[in-house]
Amino acid sequence: MRRKEPDSCGFAAALQAIGGKWKTSLLWELHLRPYRFAELRRLLPGVSEKVLTQQLRQMEADGLISRRVYDEVPPRVEYSITPLGFSLNDAVTVMSAWGKHHETWKSQREAA
Repeated sequence: MRRKEPDSCGFAAALQAIGGKWKTSLLWELHLRPYRFAELRRLLPGVSEKVLTQQLRQMEADGLISRRVYDEVPPRVEYSITPLGFSLNDAVTVMSAWGKHHETWKSQREAA
């Protein structure tokens, strides 16, 4: 069995926390306000219930979001961003700007 090497720069840990097709979108939506599961599903067309559940659970385990269960009938669950998750938005915003810049560069290169 191969021993896992520590991530000395932290980049791999950050990518693992936001790695997943829907995690950055979830992080963005939840920084605006808390949402219920069905609301998140409507906000992200194309995500399956199974994948949404998996990614929400992973983000909760990583401390990025919190899940609050209300003692009501019918049951109500709300997801909200944690301070740790909110701090990740700064990095995601910078990566988003870089991605837009890179797409522009690629399209200019292809046009030339």
